[in-house]
Amino acid sequence: MPDVDGFDEFYRSSRQRMLGFVYALTGDLAEAQDAVQEAYIRAWQRWSTVSGYDEPEAWVRVVASRIAVSRWRSLRSRARAYLRHGANESVPGPDTATVEVVTALRRLPEEQRTAIALYYLVGMPVAEVARQTAAPVGTVKARLSRGRAALAGLLAVSELEEAADA
Repeated sequence: MPDVDGFDEFYRSSRQRMLGFVYALTGDLAEAQDAVQEAYIRAWQRWSTVSGYDEPEAWVRVVASRIAVSRWRSLRSRARAYLRHGANESVPGPDTATVEVVTALRRLPEEQRTAIALYYLVGMPVAEVARQTAAPVGTVKARLSRGRAALAGLLAVSELEEAADA
């Protein structure tokens, strides 16, 4: 069992110095916060060992700086790849039918919406949908049936509204 009080005291006494150090290293407060948080998580996971070091803060500082440098290298690699390969081609927006279906799906109860998405969009069989949602197979079938009926009604109303507006 880790020494919770010892770690808490260590964290409270060193967190601001650590954040200031990594912020100076990265120049980005959000990146610095992420790196410092990750370093303290690793220190907590190894606290029984790290607490025995002469300077546990030095260990956290090295880990945090390595995390920050690793993220910087990753960003640099992505930037180089972007320059080599160019920007992704723009993706066209969804057509009106897709927007109508998504709008109708949002109006369904969550269980029906989830079942429909897993079955029709992901392509899972009913048994797998049941396992994923922790529901009996019969319940999933009922949700699919009710969801389809509700969608049909919602989409029919949408079509009638469009015809009335035209």
